[in-house]
Amino acid sequence: MADRYRPTPAFQRVREGNPSKTAIKEGVIVPRAVLTEPDWSEVFKSSPDPAVEAANARCRDMASEEWRRVVPVLEVTAGIGEVDHATVKDLCVCVARIDQAERDLSERGLMVTAERGTVKNGAATIAAQYRTQLSRYIRELGLSPSSRTAITAPDPEDDESDIWD
Repeated sequence: MADRYRPTPAFQRVREGNPSKTAIKEGVIVPRAVLTEPDWSEVFKSSPDPAVEAANARCRDMASEEWRRVVPVLEVTAGIGEVDHATVKDLCVCVARIDQAERDLSERGLMVTAERGTVKNGAATIAAQYRTQLSRYIRELGLSPSSRTAITAPDPEDDESDIWD
């Protein structure tokens, strides 16, 4: 279901043909760009601790895999620009951190023994917080089935009618 409080982006309205024929408020026009993948070793730094380094190496791989999976879709459907780089990067970091937290939950369990007795594994809380943020990114970027229902893909042969011209 569409969010009735959030206006439909101008790019989406033009692409869908503006069936209501209402005036399109373009707002800020963002030029399209081909986003370059970030250097994940800057986000997930190397560590002298082998356990931390193994987790960070997996996070680098997960973030890179998510970037390569999501960015081509967004370039076609959402018309993302360079200003969206940080949002997409954060989405990939969320996916990598959720994977890291889930791996910790699988290895140590939901309940762990601490100095005060058996307590909930902190990775469960961390995973929940990252999932909340990830769901916002997914909704904002149109990556869920419900947020895609109103989006129609542009015609591949319709290169001359571009909102950015």
